[in-house]
Amino acid sequence: MSKQQTVLEALRERGVSRRTFLKFCAVTASSLALSAREAAVFAQAVGAAPRPAVIWLSFQQCTGCSESLLRTFNPTIETLLLDVISLDYQETLQVAAGNQAEEARKASMAANAGSYVLVVDGSIPTGDKEWWSTVAGHSNLASLREAVENAGLVVAIGTCATFGGIPAAHPNPSSATGVGDLMTAGLIPTKTLVNLSGCPPVPEVITGTIALYLSLAGQGRLGELPSLLDSQKRPIPYYGKTVHDCCPRLEHFNAGRFAQSFDDAGAKQGYCLYLVGCKGPETYNACTTIKWNNATSFPMHTGHGCIGCSEPRFWDRGLDQASGEFTTSFYAADAGGPPADPTGCS
Repeated sequence: MSKQQTVLEALRERGVSRRTFLKFCAVTASSLALSAREAAVFAQAVGAAPRPAVIWLSFQQCTGCSESLLRTFNPTIETLLLDVISLDYQETLQVAAGNQAEEARKASMAANAGSYVLVVDGSIPTGDKEWWSTVAGHSNLASLREAVENAGLVVAIGTCATFGGIPAAHPNPSSATGVGDLMTAGLIPTKTLVNLSGCPPVPEVITGTIALYLSLAGQGRLGELPSLLDSQKRPIPYYGKTVHDCCPRLEHFNAGRFAQSFDDAGAKQGYCLYLVGCKGPETYNACTTIKWNNATSFPMHTGHGCIGCSEPRFWDRGLDQASGEFTTSFYAADAGGPPADPTGCS
């Protein structure tokens, strides 16, 4: 093609109305905490952005991140795949298999060299365990190295891809590693990286980040993307507050009302779950703001504390590195006590 199709052109071609497009942009702009004026610029920029080719590679994972994407509501999955992005390779969703699938991946990477978005979910075996996981006769590490080489942007989805995840839990039998650490170690090329941690990430965080990328691309401002990320390379609009800051149980926390067990009278009245192991004060994520299942619920709403799944090594909390033994329960309150001054959600 001499001219890459824009997102808005793709939408119109498929009969999607401008009203529907603007509704999607309004919802996404709200999740990014944009003002009305910024939202208008955002919508215009998303529509003008080139429709990106996306290569999605899955390594050591449970398919939970793909399942999370399938449950997006704004936009729906069919709109995302058919209209907003061109998903050229994704093992779970694609019809092609075997040689046909691998040829499609290579063809897309060649045709879109330097501009395609590489999405990665799952951790990568390394060292003498490199061949613990393979696709099409290549180790995960080799496949990732090849795909990163000409990617315009790399998005690591889920805690396995960002920080190693459950496969990297002690004793990490496959030497599982996240994408960022591989870049730091020089095992794969260093490219612009966005981490969307969570086990799995909130679905709308995935689609909202894609929209943020499109908006920046449509304005020729992709160079600004790193400044919108936190120290863990996560988008600040979604990971800038702790789960605790925005928890509806915060009123009880501030008043010193804590559940002592999951079934006591305090728990039934919605008391703070910190003393039964809630990790909300140290966990940065959008669970309590965007919520899950079309903004229906989230763990603390249903009576279970946050397990901190969007933070590095959440799975090894309480592990004594010297002995390799767990010295505290996963549901134990932190020894240092609760934070003294939560910032709140505003």
